[in-house]
Amino acid sequence: MLTFALAMGLAAAFLARGWALDRFASPATEDGVPVVVAALQIPFGKKVEASDLRVTNMPRAMVPSNAYNEASAIEGFVATTTIYPGEILLKEKVAAFGGGSALSAVIAPNKRAVTVRVNDVVGVAGFLMPGNRVDIVAAKPNGNRRYESQTLLENIKVLAVDQTASPEKDKPVIVRAVTLELSSDEAEELVKATQEGMIQLALRNPLDDSLRPEPVAEVVPEPVKEPVVAKAEPAPAPKPRRVVASSPKVTIIRGTEVSTSKVSM
Repeated sequence: MLTFALAMGLAAAFLARGWALDRFASPATEDGVPVVVAALQIPFGKKVEASDLRVTNMPRAMVPSNAYNEASAIEGFVATTTIYPGEILLKEKVAAFGGGSALSAVIAPNKRAVTVRVNDVVGVAGFLMPGNRVDIVAAKPNGNRRYESQTLLENIKVLAVDQTASPEKDKPVIVRAVTLELSSDEAEELVKATQEGMIQLALRNPLDDSLRPEPVAEVVPEPVKEPVVAKAEPAPAPKPRRVVASSPKVTIIRGTEVSTSKVSM
């Protein structure tokens, strides 16, 4: 009898344990899907290696549709932005590497990498880092040792500083060259400005993407033309009239009779 009671108790405990496991099991374990995350920080412009990645399980509802589920699918790609440990690898954050320098893989479509020479002043005292955004101010001589300045380009991405495309350092470093991401038209404007005068880089707040409004061309109204008044032609002079001199006449009254006679001169 004691043995039977003990067996029943063990069976009840086993069933209770199974029920508890089923009741409190994490839905992430049942519905988990593999997703690739960063094992350590991957700097901007760095080629992604196997040691930079790890695969973990996450609830399906938490995994973005543009995430990777196999580390081998992105080995050899280049990081287009800094990726932090534990961050999910998204397709927008890496780019296929087609050879050459890793920098070429992070250039946006229809853009070009253009390098300009800078010094400690032009380069914002060494505080520029890859990934920063800058405005470019151009100044050119205007005669009499005076300069004209204007904001040439705005919100331009810094691709590299000297030969570094990774913002790993947070201390100012004096640099000699800065590589910028520009369109073809912007590149032409920048090269022209460097030949005509000087340029200055102005560091932007990364959260500020506002641009200055385009200047509105001043519209000068055309002068109002006075109406053309036709001059009235003078009236033609009257033709001279021929005056015929009349002969002298003499009136003769005889009683009740009156007569007129011409007198010859």
